[in-house]
Amino acid sequence: MISRAVHIGPLRAALSAATTALLTLTALAALPQPPAHAADTLGAAAAEKGRYFGAAVAANHLGEAQYAATLNTEFTSVTPENEMKWDAVERTRNSFTFGAADQIVNHALGRGMKVRGHTLVWHSQLPGWVSGLGAADLRSAMNHHITQVMTHYKGKIHSWDVVNEAFQDGGSGARRSSPFQDKLGDGFIEEAFRTARAADPNAKLCYNDYNTDGVNAKSNAVYAMVRDFKARGVPIDCVGFQSHFNSASPVPSDYRANLQRFADLGVEVQITELDIEGSGTAQATNYGNVVRACLAVTRCTGITVWGIPDKYSWRASGTPLLFDDNYNKKPAYHAVLSALGGSTDPGGPGTPGATCTADYTTVEDWGSGYNGKVTITAGSSPISAWSVNVTMTPPQKVVAVWNGAAGWDTSGNVMTVRSTHNGALQPGTSTTFGFTAQRNGTSTPPQLSACTAT
Repeated sequence: MISRAVHIGPLRAALSAATTALLTLTALAALPQPPAHAADTLGAAAAEKGRYFGAAVAANHLGEAQYAATLNTEFTSVTPENEMKWDAVERTRNSFTFGAADQIVNHALGRGMKVRGHTLVWHSQLPGWVSGLGAADLRSAMNHHITQVMTHYKGKIHSWDVVNEAFQDGGSGARRSSPFQDKLGDGFIEEAFRTARAADPNAKLCYNDYNTDGVNAKSNAVYAMVRDFKARGVPIDCVGFQSHFNSASPVPSDYRANLQRFADLGVEVQITELDIEGSGTAQATNYGNVVRACLAVTRCTGITVWGIPDKYSWRASGTPLLFDDNYNKKPAYHAVLSALGGSTDPGGPGTPGATCTADYTTVEDWGSGYNGKVTITAGSSPISAWSVNVTMTPPQKVVAVWNGAAGWDTSGNVMTVRSTHNGALQPGTSTTFGFTAQRNGTSTPPQLSACTAT
């Protein structure tokens, strides 16, 4: 009995220790876990929402270090801006040149990005020889072009803009005059899609157009075509909404509802060429609204902005993109990232809670000008640097800045101020920077974006 007790005692002790350890682990697992650090790039934030976030890319800019770095860091999909269009790949009949497009595709795929193909059949950027063909020859050339290009990239393209901009603007809802429409008739779009499906059965096949972002005669005509295609089994998987906006063509109030009605037909909707002219808070608000509209529509699978920095945009004077000429993130960038649920706090490991606030006051005013002061206050964690965007109302101009390093976007209206010697702040403490502005007849005070801290 003594011998047995000697063995049982240690066994009981071991079981007791194991039980305690198990209860401890169970208790720890039940405790609230710290939230994961929010994604801090456009592509990563979109991926967490089940979407891609892409950019139109030009091959001749890939050699620019900042361009390539921004592309690689922020985006998960690319669209060749011009390199896949008919005049780029088949300038001479039956002679195909893929070098520039291949450069973009290889760059993207080598970094795990998706590629959108743009575009196979379009009335613009069309070599002269295409327009001179008779109907039978044109049909043959169109189908051959689709087949050759799609076969070359088979398995590498997630979505193709098979036909681009085939409907007129205005209230008619009619087809646009083009060599394809004029010589082949309404059936050319269906034929193009059937040829595309045969060339690459796994690629998504899209119809793409502009000024179809709200409910209007043009979008109604596209809607009727897609509904007919789905009813008759014509292969169409997605509809692209270019979404080029400016003050004369703003984001329509029924944008989300329009995306949803197309999605309800059983196709994906993609925002394919997004750019919004403007600057500051107004531009940021519009960008945020577009992103939220996409996120509200389950079948909206991704967003592509038509370029990276403003200076390379096809309408650069309107500063329509998310990065300024120097690749600084504009207020619109932060609005997009926030709408995607990402964190505009660029703090890395070790400073996951780095935040700050910015408040503006006018400290001196002499009629024709004023001195403004911005107070930066750290949040609940220490910070080592901060930045904030100050949007001026034109024609006001800033003539001096102190206690901060200032840079400007191409419009000259949005000033990004970064910390210099005054970046390190303990929780709850503050610093200031100031500037002198000339009113030039305008009294509207400047607007601040959210403060960004590291």
